Amino acid sequence: MKYVRIIIRILLGLVFVFSGFVKGIDPMGSAIKFTEYFGIFHMSWLESAAIVLSIALSTAEFLIGVALIIGLRMKVTAWAALLFMSFFTVLTLYSAIANPVTDCGCFGDALVITNWQTFYKNIILISLAIFIFYFRNKFIPYSKPETEWILVGMFALLGCGISIYCYHHLPIMDFRPYNIGTHIPSKMTIPEGAQTDQYFTRLLYEKNGVVKEFTIDNYPSTDSTWTFKDSKSELIKKGYTPPIHGFSITTKNNEDITQKVLSDTSYSFIFISEKVEKIKPELWSVIQKYHHFAISNNQKFYILTSSLPDVTDMIKKTYQIEFDFHYADQTTLKTIIRSNPGLMVLKDGVILGLWHFNDFPQPDYFKGNILSKILTQYNKSIEWKRIGLLFMGFMTVMVVLFLKRKS
Repeated sequence: MKYVRIIIRILLGLVFVFSGFVKGIDPMGSAIKFTEYFGIFHMSWLESAAIVLSIALSTAEFLIGVALIIGLRMKVTAWAALLFMSFFTVLTLYSAIANPVTDCGCFGDALVITNWQTFYKNIILISLAIFIFYFRNKFIPYSKPETEWILVGMFALLGCGISIYCYHHLPIMDFRPYNIGTHIPSKMTIPEGAQTDQYFTRLLYEKNGVVKEFTIDNYPSTDSTWTFKDSKSELIKKGYTPPIHGFSITTKNNEDITQKVLSDTSYSFIFISEKVEKIKPELWSVIQKYHHFAISNNQKFYILTSSLPDVTDMIKKTYQIEFDFHYADQTTLKTIIRSNPGLMVLKDGVILGLWHFNDFPQPDYFKGNILSKILTQYNKSIEWKRIGLLFMGFMTVMVVLFLKRKS
């Protein structure tokens, strides 16, 4: 039983660490999911706290997971894991039955599963949590209490720090469909032979004041004494959904220019803003510099928003803006980039670069060989992120071993 307890403790801990990490590197994604649930439960007054709750949730999951793996404060950790899983098992059961959202976001964008799959997963996890809780007094302490609390505090700061960094920049690992290198048209295409949505349709016909339901196979197509009243369709099997769907760009006059933008062979500087009224005033001068740069270098410039035309007209007048606004779906814009505004550089439908507003390069950066500069910067960024993660992992192991030896 000793080894069974160790295996189950580590297994549950790994799931918690993975879930907390993928949420932590994309705190805005979790905040968006919080906002959806607040709307469902009529708790819109909590929306302003969504990002704080997002960081708190990912940090708590990450911390519980690390504590389970190492064996820190197991009595407290067992309680935390059980309470955590009890709450989310009930919540996911509700989500599976009522289906208020198609994805609960339990693993962020790294692993998207259905609501029922999430509930079944939680049944397994809560079983493991109950097992650990039942044997919580059997686990041997990792070290002295004060040493264990030092480690708990260290890992809490680590998890919280990663989330805060990714909030002020972009996710250090991008699992969204609009990541760098994506050819958007390819991810919008449904493969040949892919399963389509299957519906069961009921046809309502009336005869002599009596309404009766029929199916496609037995409705009275040749009997004129029946009068068609209505039809009802129910989705019985979900078909293939392309990774990118709902991507559409329109002008103020409702002209669809999506294909024009995606097929453009020149470089397009596209600013993404879910709500332009929330853009910091000082950023408008930066955006206008990009507009002047793009025009003077025969490149394209767009700014996409879901704000109403009345709002964009007000913004144009307030900041004396020369360019026009284009419009896209709010959910799509929030999915493309976790920044308001964010910059996307596009060419031939391929996403070459994404920048948070805290990391906007000067427009002159894009003079000369734009593609070479973007690829060089991207490769360096990936290298530094990998080095940073490896260094943090190494230092964490060293600290854990040091404190264990000193205890």
